[in-house]
Amino acid sequence: MDPLNAEDPVSIGPFRLLGRLGVGGMGRVFLARSAGGRTVAVKIVHAELAAQDEFRRRFAREVASLERVGGTGTAPVLGSDTTAGSPWVAIGYVPGPSLRAVVGDEYGPLPPVTVKALAGGLARALVHIHAAGLVHRDLKPSNVLLTVDGPRIIDFGIARAVDTVAEGGNLTTTGALVGSPGFMSPEQVRGDRLTPASDVFCLGSVLAYAATGRSPFGTADSGVHATMFRIANDEPDLTDLAPELTGVVRACLAKDPGARPTAAEIAETLPVPDPWLPADVLARLGRHAARILEAETASAAGSDPASATGPGGGRDAGDPARATPSTASTAATAA
Repeated sequence: MDPLNAEDPVSIGPFRLLGRLGVGGMGRVFLARSAGGRTVAVKIVHAELAAQDEFRRRFAREVASLERVGGTGTAPVLGSDTTAGSPWVAIGYVPGPSLRAVVGDEYGPLPPVTVKALAGGLARALVHIHAAGLVHRDLKPSNVLLTVDGPRIIDFGIARAVDTVAEGGNLTTTGALVGSPGFMSPEQVRGDRLTPASDVFCLGSVLAYAATGRSPFGTADSGVHATMFRIANDEPDLTDLAPELTGVVRACLAKDPGARPTAAEIAETLPVPDPWLPADVLARLGRHAARILEAETASAAGSDPASATGPGGGRDAGDPARATPSTASTAATAA
């Protein structure tokens, strides 16, 4: 987490901002705290998107859909103002590392029993997302957070708002294609209409990554178009995948959306045990939570509460002069 800078608000709605978590295609993301002490992630929309009526309409619909999901296997919506000068949404902060960080940087490929539990937990989350009328569109290892009580899916739904503006030809930020090379479905690659089956295909790629440490269709190092071609036309490389995982992963990765299992079918067959993570990963979760708590405490101690509350006190995100998006580049997800 980075400290707030001079352009950042110190509060938005009922939330006091503690620091910057990142910047992405949709806007800036801040760590914040409610008056009751709950930690949240607040996303403030970029000014160029907020200026587009179509984006605002889609953003409001997607936030309403997120509220219907209810936080099962995801991060719940705890507040929003889609009509503000700088629209924003506050989502429960999940103090856990991403699957990408655990597999790619810290622990390595997860054991088969853990990957099965991951599949069951993610499938349950997708059931609720799909029941709310949403398609995630960008299910990938960095959008899966690992917690003691199961995996959580983040950054879904709102990507549809950006996507709609892109389809209308008005988006001037990078890229109209929603998704991440290596973790897209064939129908995403072709630009076809997406259904919940697209998320199931991406789930298969995420599970293969969790079990082997690599995407079943290679990485973007060989070129984005080459990766997309393999997704659309080639069979997945499931070398090193444990035999007990091959069935569910290969079923998810069927080229034909109609041949894939539904999220509900996967959830019914794969329970999530407790504990579901290896002991080493659980220890890492504890250290991760401790670091976040230390950062929150340091930010709170270094801030002036009077500047964030009270009549006329502090910078508020409703002030257009304080809603200018940062151009800094960061790896944090802010879709």
